[in-house]
Amino acid sequence: MSHNAHIPIGPYHPLQEEPEFYKLVVDGEKVIDVDVRIGYNHRGIEKLSESKSYDQSIFLVERICGICSSSHPMACCQALEDIGGIEVPERALYIRTICQELERLHSHMLWLGLAGHFIGYNTVFMWAWKYREPICDIMETVTGNRQNYAMHKVGGVRRDIEKEHVPYILNRLDEFIKHITMLKGAVLDDPVLHARLKGVGVLTKEKAIDYAAIGPVARASDVDIDVRRDHSYGAYDRVKWNVVTQKEGDVFAKAVVRILEMFESVGIIRQCLDRMPSGPIESNPKDIPPGEGIGQIEAPRGECFHYIKSDGTNSPVRHKVRAPTYMNFPTFRETVIGEMISDATIILAAIDPCYCCTERMLIVDPSDKKVIDVNELIRLSQEKTRLIKDRYKAK
Repeated sequence: MSHNAHIPIGPYHPLQEEPEFYKLVVDGEKVIDVDVRIGYNHRGIEKLSESKSYDQSIFLVERICGICSSSHPMACCQALEDIGGIEVPERALYIRTICQELERLHSHMLWLGLAGHFIGYNTVFMWAWKYREPICDIMETVTGNRQNYAMHKVGGVRRDIEKEHVPYILNRLDEFIKHITMLKGAVLDDPVLHARLKGVGVLTKEKAIDYAAIGPVARASDVDIDVRRDHSYGAYDRVKWNVVTQKEGDVFAKAVVRILEMFESVGIIRQCLDRMPSGPIESNPKDIPPGEGIGQIEAPRGECFHYIKSDGTNSPVRHKVRAPTYMNFPTFRETVIGEMISDATIILAAIDPCYCCTERMLIVDPSDKKVIDVNELIRLSQEKTRLIKDRYKAK
């Protein structure tokens, strides 16, 4: 006779970078169901944007997520440029593309390190985070900041890439390539990792399409999609690169996609530096007319989408954000059921979820229609923890 057990994880847990709650229903060591509750990171970004000027909104959405602090403002700028039919100078398109690919390198290396940590492979964790440093150094050289770059503006970019910085950038990229080539061998040729990750958390191509998965999650399941190619923007149609896909759809395939994408990103950056024309870096538009616009870019986790509606004033009437994790997160249930408890963490990590990007809601108590804010959520969580402790003390 089997007895199902419930294993709660979160919302605050040492292994979680952000607060989220999971309840695994297990039969022995096997996961048979999962209940996921998010919403702990809601900050009212979209509503707050409506009270800001367009320039301020760009800085605001940059703070949705530190890792995606180029993706969100760039998608926001594209939405505003779509409304006004605003042209972006050629040189600015190349600079935007370079920033996006540097962010992809930074994000994928961060993910690789965390993935190693989650499975107890702390050598990879330390390597990945150490070798991510040259990319952060390049971002600081180009933008002035290692995070929250303040680089994008409507009609272009805020800073140029100086000619004297190009040799430094290329040298750091050469250094980075040596490191990720070593990491590629350490990860992809390791028989222990093959045994640990292959066949685990499989998302079939059919299910990836059914769930409308995007980014590396979809490409690891042989869904050949990429906004950079399918709805080209920036300078992506001016350089040569390949969309990386794998067929297996398991955790190992997701790791392979991200590792191989880093080599493509380095190639894109090098070509952009070589082919970038001289000229202005901004078109200095004066006003945003009434209308609606969308901006979509391929963030490290997949398509980042911004919708903005303008009434002709200096603030948006509506600003809607859809982050990649919003689309990829539902696949977790599909891939974790039937797997072992010990694999649940790495299956979730393979999605590379970002909750602060995703959450656009409040939790409402239906009994009295009361909106529960963050402080109230914390109080309720602490109260529940006390009740659980008291219950175990009674036993």
